[in-house]
Amino acid sequence: MKFGQQLRDSLFPDWKFYYVDYSGLKRFLYERTEKGYTADDESEFVKLLDSELEKVNNFQQTKSSEMKQRIEYCEKQVDLITQNPAPEDAKREQLDIIEREIDAVISEVYELAKFTRLNFTAFIKIVKKHDKNAPFILKPIFTERLNSRPFFKENFDELLLELSRLYNIVRNGGVDVDGNKDPQAGNGQNFVRQTTKYWVHPDNVMELKLYILKYLPVLIYRTKGMAAPPNPAITSIYFDNEDLDLYQGRLEKSEGAEAIRLRWYGDMDSSEIFVERKTHHEDWTGEKSVKERFSIKEKHVNEYLAGTYTLDSKIERLREEGKKSEQDLQDMDKLSHEVLDSVKTKHLVPVIRSFYNRTAFQIPGDARVRISLDTELTMVREDSFDGKPRAGSNWRRTDIGIDYPFSQLPEQDVCRFPYAILEVKLQTQSGVEPPQWVLDLIDSHLVEAVPKFSKFIHGTSVLLEDRVDVLPFWFSQMDRDIRKPATKGIGISRTNSPRGSFVAIDNATRQRVGGGHMGSKTPSQASEQYQNDDIEVVVESEPGEHSSQNEDTATHYSNNYDGAEPPNEATSLLGRQNRSKSWLHKINPFSPTNKPMHNGRHSEAPFTSRQDQPNKRIAVPVRVEPKVFFANERTFLSWLNFAIVLGSLALGLLNFGDSTGKIAGAAFTVIAMMVMIYALMLFQWRAERIRRRESGPYDDRIGPTILVVVLISAVVLNFYLKIISH
Repeated sequence: MKFGQQLRDSLFPDWKFYYVDYSGLKRFLYERTEKGYTADDESEFVKLLDSELEKVNNFQQTKSSEMKQRIEYCEKQVDLITQNPAPEDAKREQLDIIEREIDAVISEVYELAKFTRLNFTAFIKIVKKHDKNAPFILKPIFTERLNSRPFFKENFDELLLELSRLYNIVRNGGVDVDGNKDPQAGNGQNFVRQTTKYWVHPDNVMELKLYILKYLPVLIYRTKGMAAPPNPAITSIYFDNEDLDLYQGRLEKSEGAEAIRLRWYGDMDSSEIFVERKTHHEDWTGEKSVKERFSIKEKHVNEYLAGTYTLDSKIERLREEGKKSEQDLQDMDKLSHEVLDSVKTKHLVPVIRSFYNRTAFQIPGDARVRISLDTELTMVREDSFDGKPRAGSNWRRTDIGIDYPFSQLPEQDVCRFPYAILEVKLQTQSGVEPPQWVLDLIDSHLVEAVPKFSKFIHGTSVLLEDRVDVLPFWFSQMDRDIRKPATKGIGISRTNSPRGSFVAIDNATRQRVGGGHMGSKTPSQASEQYQNDDIEVVVESEPGEHSSQNEDTATHYSNNYDGAEPPNEATSLLGRQNRSKSWLHKINPFSPTNKPMHNGRHSEAPFTSRQDQPNKRIAVPVRVEPKVFFANERTFLSWLNFAIVLGSLALGLLNFGDSTGKIAGAAFTVIAMMVMIYALMLFQWRAERIRRRESGPYDDRIGPTILVVVLISAVVLNFYLKIISH
């Protein structure tokens, strides 16, 4: 499907006159090119393109302003309803009408996000066609014009936060019951927690966020005195050695495998660094995999890793303040010494940095369902294994911060993951089913299940590919398009706004509360303001929406484009960009090229398979149950039982038989000893392969064959000697 057809099929009918006239611009370009493209044609094309850009930009800003106005209006209506001394049933009816209005706003926010991505992709494509067919190069000029009208940088996260809070208040009868709850509360002890991970295609990120906030509010951690929401960035520094022992252990899920990282939240000025250790335990051990951590000031990190700084003074201060129990303080001291010991004995150094922006969804104080969505995931090299001093003697490199997409780094040092990561944590009592909407979500077209996905493992396998022999199993999922046909009933559908009832609520509420003042504007005047206000919006990035079979590009936008040389639009199997230059990324500097499947044909995978790893093998996760070891032991005991029976027969012949029987007894004794030795070797061989989670085969065709041949020979020999003796 050509992009022009894709655009016509995907546009929102009510806004069809405000989309870029992609077909008209393409028709103009082809017609003039056939006749001989001149400078006058170029001037006219630039004017048409600039006019389309102005149209799209103005409409997008107007609709963004309207969305904000409608959200503010809903908030004021909720305040009026809560002050209204009417019966609860009447209030609930009014809140239901407001909830339908919020649904309408959500659907329009989704359409606006899709509108932004479609038009951005259309501009990129038409300029690319121009530079390919016309004798003039338009890319540099249009890049500047696009940056001067940055409709594609709209930050919808602010709208999401307001919609989430408003939705939660309306659901709770007009009261913000979760406002003062501790987000960490509700984590009981007698619960089973299940965690699963999924990939989310950039096309589905906004739809997924809007779907989730209908059921869970956005979780915000605010400290005292903090007015604005905290920075959602999370950065981690993972440690390993030159042999990548920690990578190998985590990939193979070896018992006791460790992952050690240093993590901070927000920008680079954060003074609190969390030292974390994750330890994997097999289910058959009876222990659970654990994550432990303690905090340390950033200025002490290098000293701690060098072994010249301890937590003694901090622990003593906490003991005096009484903020932690004595057991917690002992665990902190023990953990700090164990982590330092691992760093020293295993020669661990900073290897991989992971960066992402996290949006968490959870009802404060209720940990039964927690969902987090990590976007703009990027892995960066921190090691000096190739002789390049990236971090030097410091615990992290200082030439970058949280300035995604890290365009200042060479491409061999950075891996921009093409998908968002959704993590669903369910904490329910044993035997209790999770909410139906969660089950519908994880079975929908919006997500792709990737159990046990690890940012550390992926970053290491991509950026240090020359040092790894085993690749994670999810690599096989990265060479195909993860988008699926839309699931019926899941996602965002168009909802009409109940504006007639909305105005009636406003008037009725004003009468009941004695004409409560809401400003000088009536609802109709407010509606006019939606169309006339021109509010300057500080905007950010959202991923591209649609792709076509032949030429589409899934897009990621940035609110800070500095003109640095961007990655190519072709993205490899592992999420790393091709080194060849593409002007397209001057406008859209960090987008992979995704080619979806249409009509059962796969024109081109979204990631190009690597051809330079013939000796790499994929590590497929294998769950080893205790019964597997017991089955191996039972097989060993069966062989021993056979050997004991055979040995007993041999002893009988040796002790009570004639000369022929004694010869046969000696033969059977040797065979019984061979069976026992063989059974022991086979048991040890299989046990080792099970521990290493090797996929097989586990059978042995040679050993049993030899034993049968030898046993038959002993029987034949006994029979022959007996015949001769007579």
